[in-house]
Amino acid sequence: MTEPSWVSEPLIIKKCIEGDKKSQKKLYDLYFAKMRATCFRFTKNPLDVEDILQDGFIKLYRNLHTYRGEGPFEGWIRRIFINAAIEHIKRKKLKTIEVSGLENVVVENNITVLDILYEKDLLKISGTISKGYRTVFKLYAIEGYTHKEISDRLGIAESTSKSQYTRAKVKLQILVAQNER
Repeated sequence: MTEPSWVSEPLIIKKCIEGDKKSQKKLYDLYFAKMRATCFRFTKNPLDVEDILQDGFIKLYRNLHTYRGEGPFEGWIRRIFINAAIEHIKRKKLKTIEVSGLENVVVENNITVLDILYEKDLLKISGTISKGYRTVFKLYAIEGYTHKEISDRLGIAESTSKSQYTRAKVKLQILVAQNER
């Protein structure tokens, strides 16, 4: 007899902690696509995404016993994968590409890129900016990390995080303006 499709998440978690392989596979199947999309926010290289996914699921299964049931389970999992992506980026020592002149650009209106685009479109267009800018932008604007958390996680100064975020916004606004023409 097969397991009903409505088996609860807490039961799957409990069985995973107990080492049940079928429950581990079910958890993998439930979250694979969403976590893959999360990983693609940090790198467009499919091989890197696969590495991050593998690291993320290993960490998930190893640390599942620490989940206390506070807050949404998916959010807890997403943090694991975001951290795996950050660690991967740090291991590869991806460098930021400074774009000269952007620090002198002044945005004259109060409409931000976030006001103009939906997240999907924003993610698509953010793929065209440098990896350093893109990483900081996604962590701050999309994932909700503070500049302090970003600086700690990426091993950069908090002021660097802030300036890369500002430069990323300016660059994205320029790209949006170009696409509207």
